[in-house]
Amino acid sequence: MNRYGHIGWRIVALVAFAGTAVLAVILSRVPAVTDPAAGAACPASGLQAWLGLGGGTTAGTYYTLEFTNVSNRSCRLYGYPQVSAYADTQVARGRAPVQVGSDAVRDTSVRPRPVMLPPGATAHAVLRVAETGSLQSQGCSEMTAEELRVSVPDAGRPAFVPVRVPVCVQPGHAFLAIQAIQARPGVPGYLMP
Repeated sequence: MNRYGHIGWRIVALVAFAGTAVLAVILSRVPAVTDPAAGAACPASGLQAWLGLGGGTTAGTYYTLEFTNVSNRSCRLYGYPQVSAYADTQVARGRAPVQVGSDAVRDTSVRPRPVMLPPGATAHAVLRVAETGSLQSQGCSEMTAEELRVSVPDAGRPAFVPVRVPVCVQPGHAFLAIQAIQARPGVPGYLMP
C-alpha cells in the first residue's frame, strides 16, 4: 500500500471516531422518551368523584363511579379504587359516619390499564351493588348507606360520594364489587373497547 493509502485509512478512522463521539454527545442530551401512560398520578385534590348512572340486573345494580380531572394538568389513574359504604347512624350521638360492612371486592373481569386524564376528562370504574334479595339470603341485616368512601390508588385522601344503596351490615359479605378504572365516562351495561 502506498503512502497515500495509509493516510486515507487514517482519515476514515478519524472521521468515524469523531462521528461516533458527536452522536454519543447528542444522544446523551436528548430527553428520554417515556411511556405517555407513566405520567404523574392524579392527586385527590385534582379529582372529582361522583356516581354516574345505574342499571339493574338480577345480580344487582351497576353504577359507574366517575372520576373527573378538575386540575389544569394531565394525570394518570391506574388500578382499582378502594370503595366502602358509610352510614350516618351515629351522627345523632355526635359521632362521624361509620363504615358499614366490608370494603368492595375486586371484579377482575376488566384488566387494569393506565388511563391518562387531560384537564376536564373523565374516567370510570363500574361498581356493582348486590341485589337486596341476595343480601337477605346471606342472612345479612340490611341498612341504607348514605355515602361511599372512595380512594383512588396513589391519590392520597379519599373522596365521599353521596348515594342511597342497600348494604349488608355484617363484615365479611361481598355486597360491593368494583372493576378497574377505565378510560372515558361509563354507561352501565356497555363495555368500552
